[in-house]
Amino acid sequence: MKSAFFLILFVFCGAAVYAQSNELLNFKVEARIDYQHEYLDGKSQDASTGFKGKYLNFSMSGNISEEFSYAYRQRLNTAHANQSFFDATDWIYLTYRKGDWSFSAGKQVVGIGGYEYDRSPVDLYFCSEYWNNIPCYELGFSVDYQLGKKDKLMAQICESPFRKNDWLNEENEATYAYNLMWYGSHGWFNTIYSVNMMEYAPGKYINYIALGHKFDLGKLLLELDVMNRATDEHAFWGKNLSIMGELSWRACPKLNLMGKVTYDVNKTNSIADLCVTTGTEITRAGGGIEFFPLKDGAKDIRLHAIACYTFGSNGNDYGVALDKQTLFEVGVTWRMNLLSIKK
Repeated sequence: MKSAFFLILFVFCGAAVYAQSNELLNFKVEARIDYQHEYLDGKSQDASTGFKGKYLNFSMSGNISEEFSYAYRQRLNTAHANQSFFDATDWIYLTYRKGDWSFSAGKQVVGIGGYEYDRSPVDLYFCSEYWNNIPCYELGFSVDYQLGKKDKLMAQICESPFRKNDWLNEENEATYAYNLMWYGSHGWFNTIYSVNMMEYAPGKYINYIALGHKFDLGKLLLELDVMNRATDEHAFWGKNLSIMGELSWRACPKLNLMGKVTYDVNKTNSIADLCVTTGTEITRAGGGIEFFPLKDGAKDIRLHAIACYTFGSNGNDYGVALDKQTLFEVGVTWRMNLLSIKK
């Protein structure tokens, strides 16, 4: 029965996209392969060193009619031993658009603010502890309202990202997240803000205020996110938060330089935050270079070299960001537009 349900979703659902109204199908593949070397307190970590197939995704998107659109993205490099094929589906939902309103249902991106969270993972090299632990694709329903050409509001109800809690050895399917977002596009100043209520256990909520900012200054681009998390068990401001900042400079069409810092802290003594656990105060800092060898710096092929260093304490024994951790990466990303069908 589940297989039939997922097959129906695959055929009829997709994510909201801004494709041309006469495009029935746009089929793309993207892949990224890195060589990485990790050190922990100066010691080489052989298990996480070597060639890594980081991402292999394919996506389909298009328009069924003037009012209905769809999209679908599947990760092919995710292990499936204890998962269904659907668990590696990032999104697959159908959108009905009428005037300034749109209604979407299916598996979606959980509506959390911030540009680190919003960007495609294939375009990120090292990230905050929060980003590395948040499950960000769940089944749900959302409503968008376009406020002129520069602003959009979205309200969403979806499954809680914390319905499957491996750390507490619990599974609570009937837990939900309630999200309200504002997307702003005002020339050099852009925003992705959200307020969120997410059940981490039945009837128990963790609340977010996530403020994402993007400053587009021509060749300079600054993305700055501030996320505050709280529950009824502790003071709302300052005890549990993440800050992520990335500055990039497009020196020329083929060359981009970037630097990034992330900071995660949780001093609450609460088990509510399952992404940045209590006892954490960890910082990651680094930077690198991107080179686009195609004519005019087209982004279909990208080479990169990145390094970062992490310091502080992580309250999660299985955390990604670790004290005295050094990471070097070089790699290649390519995107292929394999098929486009017009009506």
